Amino acid sequence: MSQHQQNSNSSNNNNIPVSEVYWTLVAKADKKFSKIRDLPYYQRNRYDTYFYKVFKVYTQLWKFQQENRQKLVEAGLKRWEIGDIASRIGQLYFGQYMRTSEANYLSESYIFYEAVLSREYFKDGMFQDVSLASKQLRFLARFMTVCLVLNRRDMVYQLVNQLKMLLDECKRAFQETDFKEWKLVVQEIVKFLKADSAFMNTRPLRYSVVLDLHPDCLPQVVEAKRRLRLRDTLLCSYHPNEVKYSELTLDTFRMLQCLEWEPSGSFYQTGGIPPSGAGTGIGQNGAAGPSRVNYSQDISDPTLPPNPRKTILYRPSVTNFLAVLATICEELSHDGVLLLYLSAAGRSFMSRAVDLEATSTSSLNSDIENANTTSTREDCLSEQSSCIYIGSRGTGGVNGIYPCDLLPFTRRPLFLVIDSDGSKAFTALSGSEKGEPVAMLLSPTISLPISAMDSSRQPSGSSFTSFLTVPLQAFILMLGFAVSDIDMDMYGKAEKLLSSSLNAWGLLLAASDNLNPVWSQTLGDPFLRRLILRFIFCRAALALYAPTFNKIEFLPECIPCLPDAVLPTSAACQRTVLQLADIFGATSKFSFSKETVLSINRSQEN
Repeated sequence: MSQHQQNSNSSNNNNIPVSEVYWTLVAKADKKFSKIRDLPYYQRNRYDTYFYKVFKVYTQLWKFQQENRQKLVEAGLKRWEIGDIASRIGQLYFGQYMRTSEANYLSESYIFYEAVLSREYFKDGMFQDVSLASKQLRFLARFMTVCLVLNRRDMVYQLVNQLKMLLDECKRAFQETDFKEWKLVVQEIVKFLKADSAFMNTRPLRYSVVLDLHPDCLPQVVEAKRRLRLRDTLLCSYHPNEVKYSELTLDTFRMLQCLEWEPSGSFYQTGGIPPSGAGTGIGQNGAAGPSRVNYSQDISDPTLPPNPRKTILYRPSVTNFLAVLATICEELSHDGVLLLYLSAAGRSFMSRAVDLEATSTSSLNSDIENANTTSTREDCLSEQSSCIYIGSRGTGGVNGIYPCDLLPFTRRPLFLVIDSDGSKAFTALSGSEKGEPVAMLLSPTISLPISAMDSSRQPSGSSFTSFLTVPLQAFILMLGFAVSDIDMDMYGKAEKLLSSSLNAWGLLLAASDNLNPVWSQTLGDPFLRRLILRFIFCRAALALYAPTFNKIEFLPECIPCLPDAVLPTSAACQRTVLQLADIFGATSKFSFSKETVLSINRSQEN
């Protein structure tokens, strides 16, 4: 192309009205945004390609409206349209964080959302236009999710108050509109915050190198033939009427937090709202954004490994669940292990038996007389007993995950955590694997009886998951106390004791001569190691707790077996549980061996 032609084309472009260029970019961005929003989880590579394409368009759009703000305003550009762009960019960042677990994306999402909030982009004309009011409601709801995951509870509470006030104003301004859906959103977040309040103002759920061993300092298992790292995690939770916000349940929220790094040297800030000045800054991948403090420094540490990649599924179809699981296994690195966490309701053989006993005697006797029918019934019971439901029970096995469903994925290293009353059915996987033996942590089939706890303080969410993510808080709640009732000096003493005990158990396992290779190859990973050690504590606490003493249905199980040195009957485990119980004045609630009690008494006498 000649210089004359280039100049001619440039001149033509300059003649196009700024507003026309802008709206062309908006249409292009909207089209690409719609595509990326509808992409399923099991097309990750395709998603990454689309992400960079749509992100490039939004970067151009954001810069263009900044450089031509005055002309665009004169042409009719509204403030809410600017806010819409910033909100979309924040939504893109958060979506990318949820698919990659890269902390910087989460930080950038917060920055854009906070800018929209502080600059009140949607304020003008909000109560004259119901669609604009709806945009603000959706924005607040999305921003709350970001703040929850980022652990900025101060901002969450502020957003809840704003959502309540906005909803009240909307009901007055648009009396003909039904806001029932938004009432449910408010109820969800309030219930979520109330249920999770017992776990606030204590140590973070994330892995902190201030409180936990640095990954470089973890004791290594000398005999381990290979050392695997947690690279991918699939978190799936569904219980009827469970506490959740949007598609983030309490169980998956705690596991999500537990499998990430806490900022090195400090915890997440919980102070006031960060300032948001005017001007322009550059975000990740070159995206232009509002000037601000670089909060990405608060949640990233270049000396630490990247976060394991996590995928969260809420009430998926079984086919979707299996498709996502298959894709993750396909993409798993050669040194990687996949953590599969399933928290869902099951239907055990015993509960099925109770159902049958409720059947009329004449009908039951009639069935028993027919041997073939009886055999069929037993086969049916056996099949149903090995299922946990990731959807409504009403549709039977259509929404059930069976142990055999997971067998094809045992060709890759799999670390399985099952939190369900049907968890024990998954022991059937052991010995049937297709290449790699599975590491399994299985919950009790029956949760703690209500009589063992103050029902007004019974924790929401699973007690087993709580032991794996916030073990000391779970222990305190098991004793019937509220965390808010515990003196912080007492709590700190217990936290220090538990931390040192878990590290001591880690040393015991690493030095053990009979540690199964399934555990030895995963013990070097900081996240998996912490889950294993917390499982040992959970098992010991429940095994020694008087209301569940000698009741196997209340005990979790691990497969393969861990060494005898960390069994609940071992001196190491009994000593730790006894000392913790003593701190809270609750030794009478446990059943210890006489030897353990005597050894503690002697130490106190000395």
